[in-house]
Amino acid sequence: MYSLLADLILLDESDARKIAELYNLRKTGLLGVLIKAKRQGRIQSLKVYLEELRNIGFHLSEQVYNEALEAVSEK
Repeated sequence: MYSLLADLILLDESDARKIAELYNLRKTGLLGVLIKAKRQGRIQSLKVYLEELRNIGFHLSEQVYNEALEAVSEK
């Protein structure tokens, strides 16, 4: 059995996120990382990254897309 001292895990797959919740693990997804990067000034535009993710086939509903942009005042 492995033991990691992690404060946060990166998960985008819904089944994995559900399991993390069962174990009360702190989690975020790629969008959470990008939103934090935008808020910290590490990236100029979240929209650019979201569009690129869509272009490479990352599933992103219109609602989640809009909520992410609103979260960083890009809507």
